[in-house]
Amino acid sequence: MTAIPQDAALVRITDLHKGYGAHIKVLRGLNIEMKPGERVVVIGPSGGGKSTLLRVVMGLEEIQQGSVTFAGKPYISAEGSKTRIDTEQRKKIGMVFQHYTLFPHLTVLQNLTLAPRKVHGVSRSAAEDRGRAILARFGLDAKADAYPSQLSGGQKQRVAIARALMLDPQLMLFDEVTSALDPELVAEVEAVILQLASQGMPMMMVTHDMWFARNVASRVIFCAGGVVVEDGPPEQVLGNPKEERTREFIDRVFHIKG
Repeated sequence: MTAIPQDAALVRITDLHKGYGAHIKVLRGLNIEMKPGERVVVIGPSGGGKSTLLRVVMGLEEIQQGSVTFAGKPYISAEGSKTRIDTEQRKKIGMVFQHYTLFPHLTVLQNLTLAPRKVHGVSRSAAEDRGRAILARFGLDAKADAYPSQLSGGQKQRVAIARALMLDPQLMLFDEVTSALDPELVAEVEAVILQLASQGMPMMMVTHDMWFARNVASRVIFCAGGVVVEDGPPEQVLGNPKEERTREFIDRVFHIKG
């Protein structure tokens, strides 16, 4: 892929509307622009549209209005009552979910190699070589032949991240990837994400972990009511928010005083 200028948009979300049925409106004209190399953390109250936003960007949800461009090209758009999604663009994006979504009947290595072999036609040996290399990066090389039931929650989540990286994504989405973990397991998953951040991987993340948000984000976006309320550097949004709605949320939920 041709390199994207650092001042250009990697992702541009314009006037995004998403609802369920006639009465539930989750996203109400949301606008976000993300540049190459940015690490955007999205925070906000439950029901504010955070996870729905990630699922839309991953191409997993229909939309009623708006558009998403990726790497300067059309990606998702609402056309009448239908949603148009460029499936080739979608292959460039990886997503990791809260509950791992590993195949229980496959070994760790088989979980990693399935998509490259099926989606990209990579040979078994090449996929396994790459899979073992990624597992080694994450300290999981000894677990290649284990099954998900034999792993801790932190190990499962690291395997899920490794699996997403097997397709060489140009953007990674993380949806509450530490919220299902015991506190002592959170650090090992955060270390993997911080490793990716240090290598310049663009990311969009939803999290309730404010320590993590402060340490990994280059931008924090506070969403409420289906729109962006505040958007800025983590030290500003988390430490000295400009908007009263943001201050109330930070003080009440996270007890971080501006």
